[in-house]
Amino acid sequence: MEEEAAKMLGAGIAMLGCIGPGIGIGILGSGAMQALGRNPEARGPIMTNMLIAIGLCEAVAIYCLVIGILLSMA
Repeated sequence: MEEEAAKMLGAGIAMLGCIGPGIGIGILGSGAMQALGRNPEARGPIMTNMLIAIGLCEAVAIYCLVIGILLSMA
C-alpha cells in the first residue's frame, strides 16, 4: 500500500513541471497579441515564431506527462 502511495505521489510531483510551460505559453500568447496590435502587417513572422515557441514549451509539458504516467504504472 505504501508503494502505491509513493508512486502516485511521485506522479503528482512530476506533473508540477507543467506549471512552467503553462505560464510560458500564456506569456508568449500575450506578447504575440501585443505585437500584432502594434504592427498588424508583421502577422506572418510573429505567428510563426509564436507557434514554434509554444510547441517547444508544450514539449516540456508532454515530457512531464509521460514521466507522470510512467511513474504511476511502474
